[in-house]
Amino acid sequence: MCATCGCEGDGVAVITVGYQDHDHPHEHGPEHEHPHEHAVTTLTLEQKVLAKNDELAAANRVRLRQRGILALNMTSSPGAGKTTLIERTIRELESVPVAVIEGDQATMLDARRIEATGCKVVQVNTGAGCHLDADMIRRALDALETVPGSLLFVENVGNLVCPALFDLGEAGKVVIVSVTEGTDKPLKYPHMFAAAELVLINKTDLLPYVDFDLGRCVDYARSVNPDVTILPVSATSGDGLAHWYDWLTSRLTAGISMS
Repeated sequence: MCATCGCEGDGVAVITVGYQDHDHPHEHGPEHEHPHEHAVTTLTLEQKVLAKNDELAAANRVRLRQRGILALNMTSSPGAGKTTLIERTIRELESVPVAVIEGDQATMLDARRIEATGCKVVQVNTGAGCHLDADMIRRALDALETVPGSLLFVENVGNLVCPALFDLGEAGKVVIVSVTEGTDKPLKYPHMFAAAELVLINKTDLLPYVDFDLGRCVDYARSVNPDVTILPVSATSGDGLAHWYDWLTSRLTAGISMS
């Protein structure tokens, strides 16, 4: 169990594709006589969970660096267009070998979509868990035959809260926010945007039809992360994707030493 967010880890499944309860009994009745002790215990568990995760993430990072693999942690709310963006990137960024780790609570729907591009993909189903963690990535890497020098997209579970806390060993975090979600997303989820190296504002083809202020959203994102790179794109129409591909190419050229 993750003491940070209360999600359950027992139901995790790592599934190769193609080529291969919160159980916390509490016996106290209504008269809880030691609330302060309980709070300290919870904090200690959170620290231990994150410390263990960071240790595993460091090992993942070394493993990826040794193979020259650039791993990007792709995060967003549900429905922001992560999978569509990754699908199109795989098809259009032909000169770069790509592999994908797909994170969802259940189903292999997105992994099947990625598989259809011809890309190597491993599905991680987290069960009740609301995020990927470093151990899940370690297990996925064991199952994924990743080519040295390749680009690895880790599509995290749709959630802008817990993924901000959990280092996976990636070289950088990319946040995708869509224009259908609201201008103030960076203010509502500041930790995720503060942790991002790149913010992609997706579905810009819908701007004429939604109440979304692009300039203000950019300002909000920079208010929590002044150095973040922000690119408006549409994974459907292709608008702005050339800048996304340029960013990826420059990041690959620079190597993974920036992580």
